[in-house]
Amino acid sequence: MGEGLRERTRRAVRAEIAEVAIGLFVRQGFDNTTVEDIAQAAGMTKRSFFRYFATKEDVVFDGVDLTGEKVVADIAARPAEEGPWECLQHVLGAWQEEIHASEQVLATLRLIEATPALVGRLHQRRTEWRRRVSDALQGRPGVDIDAYTADLLTNAATAVLDAVSSEWVRSDGKAKRSALLEQGFRQLHVDPNLRQA
Repeated sequence: MGEGLRERTRRAVRAEIAEVAIGLFVRQGFDNTTVEDIAQAAGMTKRSFFRYFATKEDVVFDGVDLTGEKVVADIAARPAEEGPWECLQHVLGAWQEEIHASEQVLATLRLIEATPALVGRLHQRRTEWRRRVSDALQGRPGVDIDAYTADLLTNAATAVLDAVSSEWVRSDGKAKRSALLEQGFRQLHVDPNLRQA
């Protein structure tokens, strides 16, 4: 069953707040922008802002969280006969263009790189995302994969994603992310029979 109108409306409002906030962060700097500034620019009260986000840091990572949920769901839905590395490549490749296709995402990644507090939060979010992806790989029906191998493959895939993002930012958003992702997965050769000793 699809999400209801209330949830779609909530997602739309969160996306609008995030867009306003990122614009302010880019112009004024993250540390110089307050929750009050964001709320005022978004046409709401500070109290209303906190109905959607617990902190201003959470605004920066809103899209990352949504994508994480979708990636985990897609991994769980892949066919059991597909190997875990191929599963990761297929799912991450399918989401690549959608995840990082906008100017706002480029601005967000630059903002994160330039703000130590956000780099720390990004590390925390990635750690949680890796755990959820590893769990999803292990939880696929009909698939037998141990925790070590799932963690190893997830961390290798994350390394590819990090390298792709860095190159994409360096190229000013001109590099083709899907081609970089495919190249990265190809360059990191993974033995499909890799098992914990």
